[in-house]
Amino acid sequence: MQASIPVYVGLLFVSLLLSFPCGYVRQNFKKFSFMWFFWIHLPIPFIVMSRYETGLDWHAIPLTLFGSIIGQILGGFVKRRRKPCEKTH
Repeated sequence: MQASIPVYVGLLFVSLLLSFPCGYVRQNFKKFSFMWFFWIHLPIPFIVMSRYETGLDWHAIPLTLFGSIIGQILGGFVKRRRKPCEKTH
């Protein structure tokens, strides 16, 4: 069965949305440390599960990989750009 374009676009956004918070949290850890790798790889089982649930085969892996990388980059970017909240008291 051939999947439609909205299914592929939805899977792209799911992988991006799952990776975004992980990229945000990953910025708290030293590069290449265990926790840094942990936060990079944490969304992968959920992305694979969503790919299987949509009925897509291995041809969708580059799309989900792209979405995951963009989500990690955007999450890290947002974390670096946020200013800490200033306390008024």
